[in-house]
Amino acid sequence: MSIFSSLRHHEEIPKDKQIQDIELSKIKANRFQPRHNFSEDSIRELASTLDKEGLLQPIIIRELGDNYEIVAGERRYRAAKSLGWKTIPAIVNNMGNEQAASLALVENLQREDLNPIDEAQAYDNLLKLNKLTQTDLAQQIGKSQSYVANKMRLLKLSPKVQSYIASGQISPRHGRCLVNLNEQDQGRVLDEILANNLNVQETEKIVKDVPAYFANKAKKEKDREKQEKKSHVVNRIPKDLKVQINTIKHAVKLAKESGIKVKVKENNDPDDYTITIELKRK
Repeated sequence: MSIFSSLRHHEEIPKDKQIQDIELSKIKANRFQPRHNFSEDSIRELASTLDKEGLLQPIIIRELGDNYEIVAGERRYRAAKSLGWKTIPAIVNNMGNEQAASLALVENLQREDLNPIDEAQAYDNLLKLNKLTQTDLAQQIGKSQSYVANKMRLLKLSPKVQSYIASGQISPRHGRCLVNLNEQDQGRVLDEILANNLNVQETEKIVKDVPAYFANKAKKEKDREKQEKKSHVVNRIPKDLKVQINTIKHAVKLAKESGIKVKVKENNDPDDYTITIELKRK
């Protein structure tokens, strides 16, 4: 029996169980909740529906000492709480930790709006809770084994990279490009992706040789600064002197073209500009 059919069985209402109105103050969030971020807009939309139509489907909870813990229906719980409800219709279905965790994971997976990191974590938890292989899990959730494997590879990324995938600022494909890098290089390449809006193909080129890419980048930056400094010097030279300097440089060029060995040195001080020319016979 798959985890889905097994959990659906546990979700059925026993004949001797009835929907109860449970005080919201006695209900705690699900400790196994795979969804780390709930959309405030989504909660507000659901709250508006609850306010107009009431709760069409009760939440599922289990006893936890003198209180209760949500098994399924945390969005409904949050929406009801935002409306100031004192109680909420609920089914008390007492089950063990494994069943409670699995049902929470499956409910969220079936909604198909988990972010890629929460989805990957959900798969990882399902594998551990139910002692499944990736192939077993893939078959039971109707996905390919490669799909599950690719999602779970994202868990090898640094927390920083995972956070940008979870927020949608970079794609899972960007993330998978970085999997084999150490944490420092993952962060460096991530910064490049964000700063330059790199696509996956551009990211792959960097990942092929990260040290070479950043060494080349540093060299270009140094050359750029050098050129800017040089331009600054030239721009501060009086206009009439620039004409004389260009005349000298033109003469040097003609000398070189005639076969004379010429060596030219210029300083970088605009207040005391000097140009040194050395002529050598062949």
